[in-house]
Formats: sequence, C-alpha cells, structure tokens
Amino acid sequence: MSKLKINLVIGGRTYPLSVKDTTEEEAMRKAAASINNLIASYEQNYAVNDKQDVLAMCALQFAAKLQIKSVTQKYSNQEALEKIKELTQQVSTHLE
Repeated sequence: MSKLKINLVIGGRTYPLSVKDTTEEEAMRKAAASINNLIASYEQNYAVNDKQDVLAMCALQFAAKLQIKSVTQKYSNQEALEKIKELTQQVSTHLE
C-alpha cells in the first residue's frame, strides 16, 4: 500500500508528511488546524514573542487535556466494572 504525501503548515512552517490513507490525512489536517487556532489564540491573548514558547504552551495544553481525559476514562471504566461485578453477584445470587 502506498502512502499519501501531504504538506501541513503549523505555526507558519511547512511539514511534509506521509500518511497511510485519507482518514489519517483528515485527522492530521484537523490536528494541524487545532494547533494553528491555539497558536493564534495565544499570540492574541498573551505577549509572547517567541514561536517556540507558543508551541510549547500548545503542546502542554494538548497533553494536559489527554491526561485529564485518560484519568477521567479510567475512573469511568472502574465504575462500570464495579457495576458489572454488582450485577453479576445479584444474578448469581438469584440463580442459586
């Protein structure tokens, strides 16, 4: 399977990438757009002169969101497992 060659512009720089299909291309383009929107927001709201600082702030924000989502999902999964255990015990009790 041949890879698609695309160019993404992030923070005013062009990055050539290879993606496996149009689904991955769409995801990459959406991610780049999200980064560029966040860069614009930081540049507009904060007195940041260095693009590297803005990119670091963007990376931190995206990483923090992923971490929060991961922790939230972990607790949600634990709650679901506890409910399943409860229901399994109830069913077992009624079948005995």
